[in-house]
Amino acid sequence: MMSARTEALAAPASSKWIYGPWTDLIFGCGAWSAPLLLIAGLLGASHFHTWTVAFYLLAVVFNYPHFMATIYRAYRTKEEFVKYRVFTLHLTVLLILTGLLAHAWFPLVPWVFTLYICWSPWHYSRQNFGLLMMFLRRNGATVNTAERRLLHYAFVASYIMLLISFQTGVSGDPLVLSLGIPPRFAHPAELLMAAAFLTLSAVAFVRLANSGLRALLAPLTLLLSQFLWFLVPILLALVMRIEIPQSRYSSGILAVLHSAQYLWITSYYAQREARAAGRVGWSRAAYFGTLIAGGIALFIPGPWIVSYVFHYDFAVSFLIFTALVNIHHFILDGAIWKLRDARVATLLTAHGGRTAETAAQPGGPAAGTGGLWPWLTGSTSSAHIFRIAIAALLIAWGAMDQIHYFLGFDDGNLTHLVRAASLDPYDSSVQMKIARVESQEGHLPQAEQALTQAVSVNPENPGPQEARAQVLIEEHRYPEALDEYKRLLAISPRDPDALVNYGLLMFQKGDASDAISAWQKAVAIEPEQANAQIYLAQALDHAGNAAAASEHYKEFLELIAADRNREHMPPAEIVSAMLALADDNARLNRAPQATQAYQSAVTLAEKAGDIKLESLASAHLAELQETSGDAAAAAASYQRSLLLDEKSGDTTAEAADWFNYGQFLRRSKASPELAFACILRAENLLQQAGGEQLQTVSKVRQQLQQEMGSKSAAVRKNLSAYLLKASSFGSTKN
Repeated sequence: MMSARTEALAAPASSKWIYGPWTDLIFGCGAWSAPLLLIAGLLGASHFHTWTVAFYLLAVVFNYPHFMATIYRAYRTKEEFVKYRVFTLHLTVLLILTGLLAHAWFPLVPWVFTLYICWSPWHYSRQNFGLLMMFLRRNGATVNTAERRLLHYAFVASYIMLLISFQTGVSGDPLVLSLGIPPRFAHPAELLMAAAFLTLSAVAFVRLANSGLRALLAPLTLLLSQFLWFLVPILLALVMRIEIPQSRYSSGILAVLHSAQYLWITSYYAQREARAAGRVGWSRAAYFGTLIAGGIALFIPGPWIVSYVFHYDFAVSFLIFTALVNIHHFILDGAIWKLRDARVATLLTAHGGRTAETAAQPGGPAAGTGGLWPWLTGSTSSAHIFRIAIAALLIAWGAMDQIHYFLGFDDGNLTHLVRAASLDPYDSSVQMKIARVESQEGHLPQAEQALTQAVSVNPENPGPQEARAQVLIEEHRYPEALDEYKRLLAISPRDPDALVNYGLLMFQKGDASDAISAWQKAVAIEPEQANAQIYLAQALDHAGNAAAASEHYKEFLELIAADRNREHMPPAEIVSAMLALADDNARLNRAPQATQAYQSAVTLAEKAGDIKLESLASAHLAELQETSGDAAAAAASYQRSLLLDEKSGDTTAEAADWFNYGQFLRRSKASPELAFACILRAENLLQQAGGEQLQTVSKVRQQLQQEMGSKSAAVRKNLSAYLLKASSFGSTKN
């Protein structure tokens, strides 16, 4: 009777598929990318909490096991461990030391995390490219060096396109560093890389067309997946002007798609390798169980132990472990999965029977050498029970971590957040969410207490410190808030938000020079910081530097105009900035620019329905038009301002405009009766208000009355008629 091993070796493996066409195309080649990405795009914003929690759960099933699959491959046997000693031992030691240093010195964390975020898309690209080449070989396609290079350069171009996007402008994540490439340079480069991907891949597949559509079906599907994963999000971002969140893109649905793909191919490899080694008892269920338990061991216990033993920030520790495990995986994975490796190529690309299996036999496990590992991986009942106990412990630990994440991610539910904090009081992200809810409910002391706890677990993390400073501002404890920002800027001197708020506190304190200096640093670091631009413009205006102020007003208005999501900006602020820019241009004798800005302010105010600002802009425009010698246009602008004043019911503004209009009529050599009527109307409107403004108007009215003599009585008697004639000055022969 044929032995099980002999049967396995003799069984033909002539199929060009791994598990079958549907499974291979959907999971291995990523055919399910389109519907999943579409669903995530349509529902991600409206169901953000649900999707995020779901992806965290999927990490246990897909992401964590796919890391363990590499560990399983590289560390399971002595032969593999020794073969890749540089990566399995030396690299591991180096990354452990990096992890210790990152926990001890927080400034290293953004560098490590950024490396992980920027490297992960390259890892995804390399896997897609490797699988594409594998399928071409399995299907017998002849791929020469030129065609391979075309496809390789196409995948490199798609990755560069995404990397440029990640490094454009200022990062939205404090733990992700950005080169700050200006969009005017980045966007053309992204389009160039997109064109390179499409052109190079098209040329390569045209050259491969003689292999037949059937042979190219899987490779074309992988190429489409690469297009969907890399080009589509960037192109949509360019068209819709939305920002791609680097961390969410690299660790969200794309990571799930990649991990499922990885598990699909590694399970196939592990099965064929087991057959070649004669392990007839190999079980796919046991294999995946090992990967799930091992994956949890890689990610979960470390941060919890560090947090509880050293009272270190769980959120930061988790990111450190995540980044370093990923980096270790990227390097190790690149070393062990190479089609140039004879055994890898034989198991993944050959589809003969006995020859393929026997040619790829590994050296077998490191049994017989003594020690813990042989016993742990052995078949004794004690080892089996121990393995089950460890797996159960890890799965229970993973379940607790899932509960903690679910409770801690429910931003608006204070009860859930408090429960999450009870599971780990050293999690700064949970403490900050508690503080946010407490602050929204008006419980500022409780919010400050939570933030103090968040700061204590990692004093070098600027996020909690900035949040605590904000609470101090809300409590009107400005000196303490200023001290908080000083400490914050000592550890994070290039934080533009901190610089903006520090400037505001210094300006309020009366130190305008320090405030201006802080805002200048903020806009130098992040020119797109609209708040810094407007504050700087206003401060420079206050200091009498109209030329510099006008430049920052222009920057502010250009930023607002380019922002399609500007609903958060009150229209009045935009109109006020436009009006201030116009005033500065007028002071600088830039009449054309000032006129254009005033007219834009009038238009914006009219669209926003802000009658008061529309009236103010019209009045300022009238003053400029008069100075420019266009009396008719000035009269029309004054008259429009007066009509708007009447609608708004603002008697003080109306009085000021009647007074200014009357003075304009005097300078225009209009009938003295009309000018007197305007001044008299202004005086009447100010009677109840009193004050210096009334005194000024009354003084001018008395002067005019003396000049007119008895004619002033006629105006008083028929004031309405004279005001009506004044309102039509310029359109008649008055």
